[in-house]
Amino acid sequence: MSRETILELNKKFVQKPNAVVDELRNVLRIIDEREDELNCFVTVTAEGAIQDAKESTKRFSSKQQKSILDGVTVGIKDVFCTRDVRTTASSKMLDEFVPAYDATVVRKLKDAGAVIVGKNNCDAWAHGASTENSDYGVTKNPWDATRVSGGSSGGSAAAVAAGECVYSIGSDTGGSIRQPAGFCGVVGLKPTYGRVSRFGLIAMASSLDCVGPIANTTEDIAKIMEIIAGYDEKDSTSLNLPVPEYSKFLDKPLTGKKIGWAKEFFEMGLDAEIKTVLENARKEYEKLGATFVDITLPHIQYGVPVYYIIQPAEVSSNLGRYDGIKYGHSSGRSENLIDHYFKSRDEGFGAEAKRRIMLGTFVLSAGYYDAYYNKAMKVRTLIKQDFEKALAKADVILAPVSPTTAFKIGEKANDPMQMYLADVYTAAINLAGNPALSLPCGFDKDNLPIAMQIIGKHFDEETVLNFGHMYERVRK
Repeated sequence: MSRETILELNKKFVQKPNAVVDELRNVLRIIDEREDELNCFVTVTAEGAIQDAKESTKRFSSKQQKSILDGVTVGIKDVFCTRDVRTTASSKMLDEFVPAYDATVVRKLKDAGAVIVGKNNCDAWAHGASTENSDYGVTKNPWDATRVSGGSSGGSAAAVAAGECVYSIGSDTGGSIRQPAGFCGVVGLKPTYGRVSRFGLIAMASSLDCVGPIANTTEDIAKIMEIIAGYDEKDSTSLNLPVPEYSKFLDKPLTGKKIGWAKEFFEMGLDAEIKTVLENARKEYEKLGATFVDITLPHIQYGVPVYYIIQPAEVSSNLGRYDGIKYGHSSGRSENLIDHYFKSRDEGFGAEAKRRIMLGTFVLSAGYYDAYYNKAMKVRTLIKQDFEKALAKADVILAPVSPTTAFKIGEKANDPMQMYLADVYTAAINLAGNPALSLPCGFDKDNLPIAMQIIGKHFDEETVLNFGHMYERVRK
């Protein structure tokens, strides 16, 4: 599914400013043709996008383009506030919510001249690994419409893969950018925690949520990051560090660089075809001059159980505000105040949100806090230390993204444990806060994309992107 890159489009727009509107109309045509099948968007903002494209055309005509992203179409995951545009988190609880402000990442994109074509579908509240939990229907995989697009940023990844936008912005709490990018055959980056502002992101788990891009190439990811990364005083977890010009690091030779290879990643139910493809990727990196070093991540096996204690605990806290009075759906069938709380939340939240609220409330309750939450936080520290020790020996770590390729729609929907295990290779990286890139590296016997994961040191996205780009140059 070859699509033009951001750089290719920018060159076209410079030479022919009217191409901005032409490209947008082409994207809107694809959305019109494929949305009934794929369901990548909750809301399409065609009218506003056309106006933005016309303004971009004027800028290119007068040689006053705002940035490399000027005039390029983008989809925004529907968990980011967008001024005057409905923002639902793919939950009926927020069906009529129209924010009065933009999330910082949205504001930065608008300031860069981006053309927003709509709000991408996702698992409701970003709870899920398949986008089957959306209250607005399942997003299907463009490679095979009988299969999931991944989650929770499934609509974001599928839209890029299908050509319904050139790139998209997603959120990643336990793999929600990397896994759908892998399932849909596109590139996705989870930056270091604190690298991109979370202001205006509808919070799922505040100590884990990361904002990042999904695109067709690593080079596009680098260009997007140069725009969206950076300190934001509105986000208390945003770190005030310089933002590198990521694209300048892409072509650095890998000779002498070291890649960590952890046996633990290949002992947790990994499909044999994926293992073979990753071993082939290892050979390609060795041809590029990199050497592999054996590392160990002894606590990685606890990543999923630790994640599914900490994340629901934070979910139960963050979703407590949606009571039908201050925020969210308000039941019209209640008899008194207490009844109103119960019915509004029962009607507004889906099954997965309720499950996580109950799990989170339980592990934070008196008598269980020390047994579960406090213990999980201690193991989280051990997982973080494992990555620090491993990355002291290597520049990056090479790992799978998911134990399987995209599974059939409905295959795991009634088995929460199997669905949670889809995060087995990604959740621990959120616990540790490291950056990680999901990159296509092959196909399985059903012609479904296989992806690998490049994990880096804190705030070293430039090295991660360098490794991704050099692999792309070899494999095209």
